[in-house]
Amino acid sequence: MSAIVLNEKMEKASELALPESFSGINPHNLYLYVKAAQAAQRANTAIAKGRSDVRGGGKKPWSQKGGGRARAGSRRSPVFVGGGKAFGPQNNRNYDLKVNKKQKKLALNFALNEHAQNGTLFIVDSIVVESGKTKDAAAMFKALGQRDTLFVKEVLDEKTYLAFENINATYVIESNELNAYLAANYRSIVIEKAVWETLTSEAK
Repeated sequence: MSAIVLNEKMEKASELALPESFSGINPHNLYLYVKAAQAAQRANTAIAKGRSDVRGGGKKPWSQKGGGRARAGSRRSPVFVGGGKAFGPQNNRNYDLKVNKKQKKLALNFALNEHAQNGTLFIVDSIVVESGKTKDAAAMFKALGQRDTLFVKEVLDEKTYLAFENINATYVIESNELNAYLAANYRSIVIEKAVWETLTSEAK
């Protein structure tokens, strides 16, 4: 598999072969990473009151015997309207899932390899919009001909960030923010050459 090298006009100039370690990776590594990333995004705000939390219920509703009805000890019981919720959600639940460091690396490499197979992994010398204008960033994105794109810079400058900020189909990040979830979430990736060299050197 190869990544497509682009020139300044975002046109194909050549190709760069991916390291052999990027191929043959079990896709389950990506599944586990995405599952953990989505679990970490959960707000964990759902909560319901149990029978010990709702108001009332101090008095026994009716006599234990003689009424012909089922026995009841409190109006707070889940069987009553206004009673507590049985086994309701609580906001003290921990949704965090552990992903090993090696699995994180394998997941990212697998995602990048998938983009290379689909012809949506691009390498450029630099990603920079010196004017800081959205129209210039939009022109760069349009030249790619992709539906949405993740741009990965070694160091993100303010003007480039502002230029891409209002384009919904793009997202610009620094190299230390790149992960398998973001790589899998976008249909194409544009990576600066310096970042790519770091990624491939770590993969060897």
